[in-house]
Amino acid sequence: MMNWIVYLLPALALPAAIFFLWHRRRAGNASPAHGLEACRLLLALLAGFQQHRGMSSAWLAGDRSFASRLDGKAGEIGALLQALRPLARHESDRPHPCLTVNELALFAHRWSSLRETLAGRSVDQSIAEHSQLVEQLLRWLAAFGEARVEPLLAGRDAHAAVRNYAARLPALTECLGQARAVGLGVATRGRCLAVARVRLMFLIARAETLLDQAVAGSPPCRHGERAGLAVRHMLQLVRQRLLGAGGVDIGAERYFADATLAVDAVFAWISESGRQLAAAAPAADPGLRPLPAG
Repeated sequence: MMNWIVYLLPALALPAAIFFLWHRRRAGNASPAHGLEACRLLLALLAGFQQHRGMSSAWLAGDRSFASRLDGKAGEIGALLQALRPLARHESDRPHPCLTVNELALFAHRWSSLRETLAGRSVDQSIAEHSQLVEQLLRWLAAFGEARVEPLLAGRDAHAAVRNYAARLPALTECLGQARAVGLGVATRGRCLAVARVRLMFLIARAETLLDQAVAGSPPCRHGERAGLAVRHMLQLVRQRLLGAGGVDIGAERYFADATLAVDAVFAWISESGRQLAAAAPAADPGLRPLPAG
């Protein structure tokens, strides 16, 4: 009896191995949603959460004019999460997924809970909870850049280009987004508390470092130059009109507008980087397509 089992095991193992390799290849190669498309959606979500966080800070600090914009932004975020679900299903079938269905469902639940309880939060609590969600988006974005985008590209410059696109520039938008949220609370109250002062000083120093690294890691480009000017203008605004010796002398609407210009300029730089990466990737890959402008 044991002899039959010994002879039978190799016969069973070979089909099993073939099936495993076929399934692995199928999961790895099927691409209803490509890595660059995943990055595009995650970047759009990143921008949406950062804007919602900033509006929430002003609203919770007493500026009720942001209420309708909060609802509109929440609707945009919901649509983007819905668009991300098919990609999460595809990724869940891959050997080492960057994002799974369960992870996305948990993220959506945390976002829904934040929305429902926002009115009972302080400005600092709102910023902290929004920022935790943003950090998760940044981790997914970096994972897609490293595992799905960079392997498509050749050359020594690929790593630096993908790092700018999926890690360094998104991190810069997050520094600016947090500075926008904290600064909005300061501008709405008309005074800068010690905790907010320390936080703003850290954020603008970190933003300057990331900007310098991003400039050094990419060739000169039109959107990069515009972003550099807009970011430095925003940082100067924080130093002079929120942290200056004369006290806070800028309103919430004006600060939000100027800070948003800086964040949007960096996102435009990211979009241009994405289009360059799409153009450099192998044309034979059917999942690739240029990213939309803006």
